[in-house]
Amino acid sequence: MNKGLKIILTIAVIFSFQQLAKAQENRNQHYLQKVGVLDSLYSEILSESRKVYIQMPASYNPEKEQKYPVAFILDGEIFLPTVNNVQNYYSGGSTPEMVLVGIANDKNRVRDLTTSTISTKYGMPFNEQNGEADNFRKFIKEELIPFIENKYPVTKYRTLIGHSYGGLFTISTLIHQPNLFANYLAIDPSLDWDNQKLLNEAEEKLATQNYKNKALFMSLSGQLHMQNSEITIDNVMQDPTEYTLFPRSNIAFSKLAQENAKNGLLCEWKFYPNDIHGTIPFPSIMDGLISLFKWYQMENTDKINSFNTPQKELFSIIKFREKKLEEHFGYDEPPYPEELLNMLGYMSMEQPKKAKMYFEFAIEYYPKSPNVYDSMADYYEAQNDIANAISFAQKAAELNDAEYYKNRIRELKNK
Repeated sequence: MNKGLKIILTIAVIFSFQQLAKAQENRNQHYLQKVGVLDSLYSEILSESRKVYIQMPASYNPEKEQKYPVAFILDGEIFLPTVNNVQNYYSGGSTPEMVLVGIANDKNRVRDLTTSTISTKYGMPFNEQNGEADNFRKFIKEELIPFIENKYPVTKYRTLIGHSYGGLFTISTLIHQPNLFANYLAIDPSLDWDNQKLLNEAEEKLATQNYKNKALFMSLSGQLHMQNSEITIDNVMQDPTEYTLFPRSNIAFSKLAQENAKNGLLCEWKFYPNDIHGTIPFPSIMDGLISLFKWYQMENTDKINSFNTPQKELFSIIKFREKKLEEHFGYDEPPYPEELLNMLGYMSMEQPKKAKMYFEFAIEYYPKSPNVYDSMADYYEAQNDIANAISFAQKAAELNDAEYYKNRIRELKNK
């Protein structure tokens, strides 16, 4: 097989790794999908127990001690499966692997997600308890996030996802506590709440606050007027009736964010003309995660795929991605999966300097993995440098006392 094609196929295999692992995991089950392990904590702030659903990445292995970014999903009992499905397709190449935390809002939803207290809505009495978003946000900040960080392998790089009232809460958090999350995904947010009170508050905040390294994806569904099909995205802002207050509030906020782009906020707004309020979450979650993590997507894959790319250029590509990820995450993150670096090393064995570079990077980024040292032992064996091969095989055995590594050392010593 052509060497360049081998590398292309290798990368394709790596990108499919999570999906294949998931399929293997579910092979002996009587159902197709099982998403979200139930957990709970008692909140002193809310004076009640709160349910959360936790979904680990497909490749999670507790022995590797790896930590992941984390996404908090409002109405998690509904939307966690959708976020997980998107991640199963896109994580690794387009989005990072993440721990998903679905926050249950099946009880006291309006109370917790709405941002100010009202007694009437569109001229009608509104008697449901509401307006305690600040208290719910305090619960998330002071109780839920520490609970998740103490119990699960997560970093401090966080994403918040919410729909409707959850979208209102998401925008409110961006406006009033922007540093709580790095990314905000607001799906058809109810910014009409309390006669656009949050929209009015946002004018000053967006103009004066620093939103560097913060990103927002915001969507609007196509049902702009419940009773008038002649209202379109082109003329909805000219309609003064309450029937269009919802979309007008959404559009007004998106324009406000664009007008204040100097504050550093990366904002993308998308209109879904063929979706209604109930169907827009699915495409918004997919498009939103891809948008929020545009910077994460792998660059120069054509150069990595090419057998003819010089080693020096490949070195620069890898170091560039390392620096880029560190700048966004705020901490060191391996630029490529261990499996990809290892396999690229093996595919480059006929170009020894290239192969050694890949194996050295694998050791640099994954120093606790016995597999990377074993791979380097293979490299030195191929170069007939048995002394170094034995040295690296011994390092692998120090990290893992499996019989395989012991046999490997014996085989090398007998050469």
